[in-house]
Amino acid sequence: MMAANDSHATGETLFVPMADNHRAYRNALGSFTTGVTVVTAMTAEGPIGMTVNSFASVSLDPPLVLWSPAKSSSRHHAFTAAQHFAIHVLGADQDHLSAAFTRGGSGFDGIEVEINDEGVPTLKGTLARFECLQQAQHDAGDHTIIIGRVIRVAHRQGEPLCFSGGRFGRFAV
Repeated sequence: MMAANDSHATGETLFVPMADNHRAYRNALGSFTTGVTVVTAMTAEGPIGMTVNSFASVSLDPPLVLWSPAKSSSRHHAFTAAQHFAIHVLGADQDHLSAAFTRGGSGFDGIEVEINDEGVPTLKGTLARFECLQQAQHDAGDHTIIIGRVIRVAHRQGEPLCFSGGRFGRFAV
């Protein structure tokens, strides 16, 4: 029988996440494959967007979702101040949208956008879009958890864009 912390037989490395092993911790987190989303909102200066993979369903009744922007992001304050936002789930062929909204990306340049009834820029043709009213915020270390009440949904069939191990890809069956 193997001891609870004997990791040699399984090939795993056991460690306590600390500042000096930040990369090992990020690598472990990267083992969890996620979908890719772009969150958009409107500010007094114009539309903003951010590529994120920290998206999850919270509740079906009422319909609640969450996402978590990093406090170090230059767009953090704008998103925490936004009363309305939209979360767009990207399809496997939409990695160009993901790239547009990463740090240093081109943003909305050359991308077809419509403004919804709440004034939020929305991206057309994504796999799903959740148009939200901000319901709550929670401090979470170096991120803020933003919970939104879903007020409208758009959905189409298709293959999702996935992110795992620091790379974008597709789900293989």
